[in-house]
Amino acid sequence: MPMRYEHLIRILDLTVAITLVLIFLPFWIIVPILIYFESGPPIIFTHKRVGIGGKEFKLLKFRSMVPDADDILHKQDQELLKLFKDNDWKIPNDPRITRLGKIIRSLTIDEFPQLINVLRGEMSMVGPRAYLRRELDEQSKRYPETKKYIERILSIKPGITGPWQTSGRNEIPFVKRAKMDAEYAENRSIRSYISIIAKTPIAMISKW
Repeated sequence: MPMRYEHLIRILDLTVAITLVLIFLPFWIIVPILIYFESGPPIIFTHKRVGIGGKEFKLLKFRSMVPDADDILHKQDQELLKLFKDNDWKIPNDPRITRLGKIIRSLTIDEFPQLINVLRGEMSMVGPRAYLRRELDEQSKRYPETKKYIERILSIKPGITGPWQTSGRNEIPFVKRAKMDAEYAENRSIRSYISIIAKTPIAMISKW
């Protein structure tokens, strides 16, 4: 993409991110208090994800699971881990999600801290999913046809929202998600960026 396009996208990212931070400012105060009183610290959950060029960064979220959720999945509960992998890295009715976590996830409030990732320049408002390294490695072995998609996905910044999040969210299987993300990366434009931003509130409401 021409450098002018990248500059325009960065300006849009900053404008949208700052606007959303200001609009939802009360949530930045209320949600951390509620998380603390329900299950204690940490308030923010950080996870290493793969960004542009394959470089890892720390993705930020309001914690919606029990504090030791990763240990439970990868070290303590092998049946849960098998279900996680068999279900394309998702767990239906995940028992690790707290009561408050279910609410903030249903409203997509848990993803608000990713606006900080956007302000830092690690993410864009619109782009492919920010995948785990382990997820990309294991899924590309399981679905070899996705290797060509992953290369395109990693050619741009991951996004808070994207093409598959606004057309089915987690119900879309990995192969189709990867293809949609790759197609966005290859054909992205200001028009598609604005279109996905516009569709995102509707996708959020549809989860309720």
